[in-house]
Amino acid sequence: MTARRIWIARGLAVTADLIQIGLVPLFIEGGLSPFDAVLDVLMAGILTLLVGWHWAFLPAFVAELVPGFDLVPSWTLAVLLATRGQAATSEGTIS
Repeated sequence: MTARRIWIARGLAVTADLIQIGLVPLFIEGGLSPFDAVLDVLMAGILTLLVGWHWAFLPAFVAELVPGFDLVPSWTLAVLLATRGQAATSEGTIS
């Protein structure tokens, strides 16, 4: 896992959470909203490709299905948990 991949994953997670919070009317239905479902499936796949599977992605994905709870920045928290300590060990491997 390179530092570049870590920062890209963190940026995408923050962006996804900001979209969900900023566009609340589109995501208000929670698990029933097609926009919410598409965004969450895409984020789960992209983040797993970027940083690999981590246990923190599963509760984040489930939390996003709960109406109202998807306003919590769960993708950001999950990526920070999955990548904590990794940036320091891969600083020299930016490609």
